[in-house]
Amino acid sequence: MTKYPSKSGLLPILLYLLLVLTFPMKASAQEASDTSAIPAAEGITEKTKIDGLISYVENLQGATFIRNGSEHTPQDAAAHLRAKFDKHHAKIKSANEFIELLATKSSVSGEYYKIRLSDGSTTETYKLLHQELARIETEAGSK
Repeated sequence: MTKYPSKSGLLPILLYLLLVLTFPMKASAQEASDTSAIPAAEGITEKTKIDGLISYVENLQGATFIRNGSEHTPQDAAAHLRAKFDKHHAKIKSANEFIELLATKSSVSGEYYKIRLSDGSTTETYKLLHQELARIETEAGSK
């Protein structure tokens, strides 16, 4: 004859299982703050969108980035944005937050980042990044 635990012995086990299945915990603090774990409605993660924005900056042919009055290559601008994101990634939950909080203006001077494009026109970086983000999201939605 098989012996089963008493009802009082099952109660703690059932409560534990209920809690674990109802409120799963993140494996680590890193995972809890990792933007790659945030799924996007379009099927790509916010981290993938941010990486796409930085790659876009890095590959802008003939562009000059203006930060705190100094001119920089697209590669230098992308490295700067990557460094800012690496430092502050725990605070950034979306590609829009990345643009607004890290890629819009200098945290040192408060001056807006600007881009002089190959055609000679100049615009604030955040405007161009919002356009590129819309393109990324539209493309992701069509797949």
